[in-house]
Amino acid sequence: MADQGIDKLMYSFVMEDVLKGFFIHVPPGYVAAVYDLGRGVLKKIYKPGLHLKIPFWQKAMLFNTQTLEYGITKKFNPDKPELLGDQPVTASTKDNKKITIEGTILLRLDPEQIPEIWQSIGEKFVEKIVRPTIQSRLRMIAAKYTLQEISATKRADVEISSRQELERILYPRGIFVENVLLKEVN
Repeated sequence: MADQGIDKLMYSFVMEDVLKGFFIHVPPGYVAAVYDLGRGVLKKIYKPGLHLKIPFWQKAMLFNTQTLEYGITKKFNPDKPELLGDQPVTASTKDNKKITIEGTILLRLDPEQIPEIWQSIGEKFVEKIVRPTIQSRLRMIAAKYTLQEISATKRADVEISSRQELERILYPRGIFVENVLLKEVN
């Protein structure tokens, strides 16, 4: 009886760890990039479906290519910097008023540039590129407008300018900025 338990355990190990190592399962809305021990990050991306890889020699990493919400809100937990979001951004307006900006930025990774993102920036691209760029560019845009303009009269212009500026910096790095939506300016 004990031998049957050990046999089942070994079979389970082989099925899960060895045979599963041959496949990359890419769900809808994701792509996979592959790191090969001999060639580095491969330029080819794997779209949704089931793909083969060499176990122990190749490592696959899934990347979400759906529209992502980058929330700038008081609810963001700074103890988890890997999460997509940030605390409210503090800035100074053209008329020297201190403000905090809350909102949502809609982002999406360019699937064709994912191998380059993984190779040159790494897995922590939010912490390294996205968050500092958003903070810097929102402060820069806020400095071009008065508090009244940001709060009411030119709010749409602020959102458009912010999107264009973020897109200028992030798009060459493989990150599309779909929209900037201001929620609250205090």
